[in-house]
Amino acid sequence: MKLDILAFGAHADDVEIGMAGTITKYAKNGYKVGICDLTEAELSSNGTVEIRKTEAKRAAEVMGVCYRNNLGFKDRGMQLNDATLRKVVSIIRETKPSFIYSPYAIDRHPDHGKCAEIINEAVFNAGITNYKDEMNLPPHKVKDHYSYFINGFHHPDFVEDITDFIEQKKATLLTYKSQFILDDSSKVTPLTDGYIETVIARERLIGKEVGLTYAEGFKTNKPLVMTNLFGAKL
Repeated sequence: MKLDILAFGAHADDVEIGMAGTITKYAKNGYKVGICDLTEAELSSNGTVEIRKTEAKRAAEVMGVCYRNNLGFKDRGMQLNDATLRKVVSIIRETKPSFIYSPYAIDRHPDHGKCAEIINEAVFNAGITNYKDEMNLPPHKVKDHYSYFINGFHHPDFVEDITDFIEQKKATLLTYKSQFILDDSSKVTPLTDGYIETVIARERLIGKEVGLTYAEGFKTNKPLVMTNLFGAKL
């Protein structure tokens, strides 16, 4: 399947926290968007692997995602090595995305930073003609690779207007009830302590910086090209 956008996360719900609004916007406008989770989040304080898989499937449906995969790497044990890179490169070459997204490396959870490191290396390797992935696929170069925010607030290099999709973002996050909703069987974690409200407040703050109601922020690995300030062809 040829994708327009492929977003990677360490755990199911990472991508949704960072860019569910952006994914929904592009998917609803006819673009093919996919998600690849690197681990099954088996060490999460709440829920189970099977529950998380069900929640991830439902989240993909809410956003309109047409592809979702899980590579099953070890939670809190991902390694930047040849075997890991070959698996990720196979996914990139198989789906041929135009744009790739991964977590911003500066994050309180070490797995998010490790995921960023792995994807950055894999994006580069995917374009090398003589690099052999697990499926022995031809090289693929993406147009660009961007980073989304999970925890904390960082100043973005650019933003996506998600004002019309903020309710879908809330609905998407709420599919992960095992992670964000505290009940009698849950353990108290940072995710069960008003986390969704904090994420929405962040998107509101990012939006206000640029005159929008809600926006998601992103970092770039290289400068963006400004073709024309006034919108007309020069």
